[in-house]
Amino acid sequence: MQSAGDVAGFVKPLFNDLLAPEQLPNAVAAAAMLKQAIDRGRRIVIYGDYDVDGVTATTILWHALRIAGAAVSFYVPGRLDEGYGLNSDALDKIAAEGDALVITVDCGITAIDEAAHARKLGLSLIITDHHQPRAALPAADCIVHPTAGPQQSPNPDLCGAGVALKVAWALAREIGGATRVSPAFREFLLDATAFAAMGLVADVVPLVGENRIIASYGLKRLAQSENAGLKALIEVSGLSGKANMNDYDIGFLLAPRLNAVGRMGHARLAVELFTRATPEQAREIAQTLDGHNRQRQSVERGIAAAAEKMVAERGFDRESCRGIVLASADWHAGVIGIVASRLVERFCRPTILIALENGHGQGSGRSVRNFPLHDVLQCCGEHLLSHGGHAMAAGVKLRSDQVEPFTRAFQDQAAQRLTTADIRSRLHLDDEVALGELMPDVLDSIEMMAPFGVGNPRPRLATREVELVDPPRVVGKNANHLQFSVREGRDFRKAIAFNAGDAAEDFRQHKRVRLAFEPLINEWNGQRRAELKVIDWKFAD
Repeated sequence: MQSAGDVAGFVKPLFNDLLAPEQLPNAVAAAAMLKQAIDRGRRIVIYGDYDVDGVTATTILWHALRIAGAAVSFYVPGRLDEGYGLNSDALDKIAAEGDALVITVDCGITAIDEAAHARKLGLSLIITDHHQPRAALPAADCIVHPTAGPQQSPNPDLCGAGVALKVAWALAREIGGATRVSPAFREFLLDATAFAAMGLVADVVPLVGENRIIASYGLKRLAQSENAGLKALIEVSGLSGKANMNDYDIGFLLAPRLNAVGRMGHARLAVELFTRATPEQAREIAQTLDGHNRQRQSVERGIAAAAEKMVAERGFDRESCRGIVLASADWHAGVIGIVASRLVERFCRPTILIALENGHGQGSGRSVRNFPLHDVLQCCGEHLLSHGGHAMAAGVKLRSDQVEPFTRAFQDQAAQRLTTADIRSRLHLDDEVALGELMPDVLDSIEMMAPFGVGNPRPRLATREVELVDPPRVVGKNANHLQFSVREGRDFRKAIAFNAGDAAEDFRQHKRVRLAFEPLINEWNGQRRAELKVIDWKFAD
């Protein structure tokens, strides 16, 4: 930040500082095509994706097109039977129902063959996406993407829902015939920031610049929204009555329930929740999503235990091995991406997990810095049927007999690209503080820097040596969290270490400890207390 104005804009983002739709390449052209289709009474089909970003992007465009008077429907592919992105069978189904304009959200930028197929079918195709483009682009009628064409957006880090928000804004202007939009569209666009914020946080894009503005306003609108589905999701997530939502509420409470239905069931149910559902239907769908999330958690624990055992058995945790590829016919393809993230956190190595079935494998990968997955998979392409994604997350499809050759190729790339330092766990701490400094008013000041995320991480602090008070308690439905209290002089603070229940006995054997933590405020029965969310620890005795 270069000036006091920069600091003020960071602490209090202004909605008027959003980039105009004209600055997102082809957003205005796409809006003109959509208006022309609406004027002609042409059917419009939104082709979405099954993750949170895809669901919220679909929701934003559906509502915008409905306000504009369009005959609009949506198509969401199944994660398990269709996989990510445009597919020709789906386009065949859409074309069989008659002439249509298809607009993708959060997918399509690598769909070269599918775009050609759409043209053969007589379908018009608009692609809106944010994923990594390849050298050749699909032959669509219009491509809206922050960086794919010769013109570049000032914000290259928009997520799919962010791109959809800009297209919706451009459509609102196109319908109104002026820069200013109608009151109905203005109110909708403000509400749409709530869905865009969910996409931004869930897709883990940098929350800086324009993304920070969208996320900041969207978090405020979440609790105010009159969308029946959003209200039902907030209720089932235990957030009813909370006036100020934050990135944690999206990332750990709302988003997992939306993602779970795409992993364990079908994501079109999540889109139904936010679009066509009545309040009664929304409550039923939200309960279903909650059930899917509990099922996902159980399956995830089983896969994680098996995968961690396989890492040790195959020696993939040795310093000489810098990449992990594992496959099993017992794994659920909808959950392996989450487990891959957990393995990256534990072993600090890029990881791809593959679910095998009927001679084929569907894989999901997560990466570390200095190892762009989309580039690496291109180098390993001879072993893959298809792949797509971006630097930090990607998916693959391959034949079962190619798993071992692909593993060797992937690990060769890791050996060439990653150093020993790259696969060592790092913990950046911002400051060392005394327990007495952790007061609610201090933490309120820290919260002024929210929303936190990539590009603006939540501050992480360290204690000095503090005394462990009373035996620690194992808490949580699955007895997997550790809760304890610490004291420094006359100052006491409660602390919780998530997923650290196994460390309870270690804590009982020691009296003093240093903690790395994120500060948080616990609000209960009208009282606000500063507490510690423990990230790591080092016993002092």
